[in-house]
Amino acid sequence: MAGYKKNMAQYENLTGWEKLSLGKQLDKWAVQYGDRIAVADREKEITYLELNQKAICIGQYFMEKGICKGDKVLVQLPNRISFVAILFALAKIGAVPIMMLPAHREAELEGIIELAKPTAYIVVERYLGFAYVEMAMAMQKKFPCIRNVFVDGAQREEWYEAEMEGQGEFPNVDSYSPAVLLLSGGTTGIPKLIPRTHTDYMYNARMSAKRCQLDENSVYLAALPVAHNFPLCCPGLLGTLDVGGKVVLAPTTSPDDILTAITEEKVTITALVPAMVTVCMEMLEYDEDYDISSLKILQVGGAMLEDSLADKIIEEWPCTLMQVFGTAEGLLSFTSPDDDVAVIARCQGTPVSPADEVKIVDERDEEVPTGVFGELLSRGPYTIDGYYMAEEANRTSFTEDGFYRTGDKAMWMENGRLRMGGRIKEQINRAGEKIMPSEVEGYLCQHPNIKEAAVVGVPDEVLGNRICAYVMLEVEKQVDLREIHRFLKSIGVAFYKLPDQVESIDFWPLTSVGKIDKKVLVERATKKRGKYEKIKGYCLWGGVWPLLHRSYFASPRFV
Repeated sequence: MAGYKKNMAQYENLTGWEKLSLGKQLDKWAVQYGDRIAVADREKEITYLELNQKAICIGQYFMEKGICKGDKVLVQLPNRISFVAILFALAKIGAVPIMMLPAHREAELEGIIELAKPTAYIVVERYLGFAYVEMAMAMQKKFPCIRNVFVDGAQREEWYEAEMEGQGEFPNVDSYSPAVLLLSGGTTGIPKLIPRTHTDYMYNARMSAKRCQLDENSVYLAALPVAHNFPLCCPGLLGTLDVGGKVVLAPTTSPDDILTAITEEKVTITALVPAMVTVCMEMLEYDEDYDISSLKILQVGGAMLEDSLADKIIEEWPCTLMQVFGTAEGLLSFTSPDDDVAVIARCQGTPVSPADEVKIVDERDEEVPTGVFGELLSRGPYTIDGYYMAEEANRTSFTEDGFYRTGDKAMWMENGRLRMGGRIKEQINRAGEKIMPSEVEGYLCQHPNIKEAAVVGVPDEVLGNRICAYVMLEVEKQVDLREIHRFLKSIGVAFYKLPDQVESIDFWPLTSVGKIDKKVLVERATKKRGKYEKIKGYCLWGGVWPLLHRSYFASPRFV
């Protein structure tokens, strides 16, 4: 990309476009919706007024501790009310949260810290058996840019005591400045950072809420970690708050927590990835105590939704299926609740904004005819024009005129809808999480017994793709899956990147130009499915959901 910069002014006449920071949006909602319940987690619930007051208090406390407008702040928290309050507190200051997920470990953190130079790091004391404070302190010791580590739980009351009576004074925040930095996939182990502005991100949420027909009676369940783009903004947390609805935060991604929340909170809309839908459906077959009759919309995205599963959802669930395609970089395309069932079952709908520009092109960047798959390119009001401090990635990920290359196959159907066809790039989609094979290969080659490695995605009925690692070993050395997991955990690799299958190999199959033929590797791994199925029999209720559960806590893009 050669200097393309999106002109935000061209979108200012769009319905739903509003030049307000997220902090000012919360001020507005507090006036509009007052004592209505805004957010609920497992422990308590909070009104719009209370949420705004807590955000003010926390924001004042953070400023007293040295967080300033424009500072980058690592935020690594699970789904809880304090996460939401902290998000808006930083927005009021004009500080920019980097949306880490609980599964991220040292391998991801170090690259991001080196790139973004955050001045603060906010963590939970402990979650799902992992102690975050120790890791945070190690990062602070290694990177002097981190002046403060804040611990949710240990310091929360201290935060709330700051300026309890007053509204406080906050800087003026440009609504076209970055509101959040989301994570995208990195080819070198360092995720790319996606800058989303206050205005474009809120427009993203608002148009998603409109497509979902949300109103003040809507109850949205954030089943996925809310730091993901999907549950944060599509319409997610922000879109639901904008219409005066209620957001329920699931404490984990287990089907039990999800189905319990739907039952108890009378949830009307939630968003899941296909693998999680499958596990929830299986759980419903064995447990009749759950009541999901309140659901009106089930959004499914994050990975390809197989036609057979779409049909099963439509047949068995008491709600409208909404197929979702999107990227954290921008473009969102949903089916509509008003679409015919036959349409919903076989496509991913239309872009949510009339200003979205979509092209589907061949290898020469020439547009393909209707009914032909090509690569989907997008440009528009809420699609970024470049990654944060990533010149090389920007050259390859964007065209000269600012279209983002999604790396996804798509075609226009005769009815004017988009139908997705999977990934063009080699990126692996495991239960909605995106993994670059080259990244995992680099980690594997750090093992003293591994000489070379190749990683491929293998089709899997539950996960979408499972991660298969082929390893060429040093002479007379051995490794197995257990040892690889132990090693990767020891060097701080996120759980969702751990291989599901490992195969030793003596010689690489090569293409005609001398590259490793990964198609052959996929075929070989698929043929060994029988062995893997025995493992999966153990995993199903022991279960597939723990695998998914841990994987959801670290994702670059939601789809």
